[in-house]
Amino acid sequence: MIIYIVRHGETVLNAKGVMQGRLNEPLNQNGRDLAEMTGKAMKGIHFDCCISSSLDRAKETAEIILRESENDIPIDIDDRAIEIDFGDMEGKKLSEMGDEGLKFFFDTSHFAGFPNGETIQDVCARTQELLKELIAKDDGKTYLISTHGCAMRGMINYLSDTPADYWLGHAPHNCSFTIVEAEGGKARITDIDKVYYDPSLIVDYFKKQSNA
Repeated sequence: MIIYIVRHGETVLNAKGVMQGRLNEPLNQNGRDLAEMTGKAMKGIHFDCCISSSLDRAKETAEIILRESENDIPIDIDDRAIEIDFGDMEGKKLSEMGDEGLKFFFDTSHFAGFPNGETIQDVCARTQELLKELIAKDDGKTYLISTHGCAMRGMINYLSDTPADYWLGHAPHNCSFTIVEAEGGKARITDIDKVYYDPSLIVDYFKKQSNA
């Protein structure tokens, strides 16, 4: 089986460099364009099932990719794929947390979590439960999971060769994929941060936010 895990397209809050978490921000026009280019480039890939976070930016990304790749299948909503809850920091910049905020990116295993929000351990637990459940099916199908940056990294963390490096150097780019192949209950990552559009269009918001 193959599991394509995609981060949603760009939003206005992405472009502003603020943490949106559970805020239900839609895609902006660039986000829709990236999803459309991605879907068109993925024609020929047959998806059997699609799972999405309930947030609009993830659902819309899945809808566009499926439409443009000519995959006429329903989208199942599973909130185990939802983004980290930033709690009191929703809609704010990470720099407003000072040194503790920098741990979120650069010393993630020691990050205490967001006030009235989630910890990285919380995110790993629920997202990995979803991924492991799919892998255990061992059904030979091809899945699309539409999710979010922190949630994506948490989902694959246990499969990574360097789990202590949670972000693997940077946050996933908008409409980038991590691809997992599984057979017999065993899984491996075959691609990380793969884009199906012109790489010159990538904006590294991780670098922008961490330097804010």
